[in-house]
Amino acid sequence: MALSKRILILNGSPKRGGNTDNLVSWFALGARSKGARVEVIRAAGLKYKVCGCTSCRTCQKIKEYACVIKDDARAVLRKMAGADVIVFATPLYFYGPSAQLKALIDRMFCLYKWDNTTDTFKSPMPGKTMVLLLSAYEDIGLKNVEESFRLIADYSEMKFLSLLVPDARESGEILELKGIREKALALGKKIS
Repeated sequence: MALSKRILILNGSPKRGGNTDNLVSWFALGARSKGARVEVIRAAGLKYKVCGCTSCRTCQKIKEYACVIKDDARAVLRKMAGADVIVFATPLYFYGPSAQLKALIDRMFCLYKWDNTTDTFKSPMPGKTMVLLLSAYEDIGLKNVEESFRLIADYSEMKFLSLLVPDARESGEILELKGIREKALALGKKIS
């Protein structure tokens, strides 16, 4: 019997019950229907001592893949290292992911150990799958944000999948878009 996949969903929306929450719920429902173990973390609820990476580089001097700053991000980063699939879910804010999610992404620096003399790195990320769930008021900027996540996945040697939802409009209006629920459910099933 195959082990169930461990899926970590990082919900970057600061708003409950909105478009991103619905995407996350549908995706998680699809994944759980195939036996995946799914955990959802709200990035907006994390307590930080610092916002983003401070570039102290102390993480490069320790053996484990961990941030040395002791706050909520540290535990999330450990979970990322142990997950099979990492899902980044965010609304499009000023042509980028939400600040709440970006602060966590910047802290991912500790998940890579660089050897600058050989221009190589070690990381627990290769072989994992990254998924982007992204909704926006219109379609402008979606592809640019998708490309930035694809670059992270490629650099990290991770598989990459995405679901881009243009024209989601105001909070909750994603419920009125035909076929989006089905696409999110199917992606959750596929990834599991």
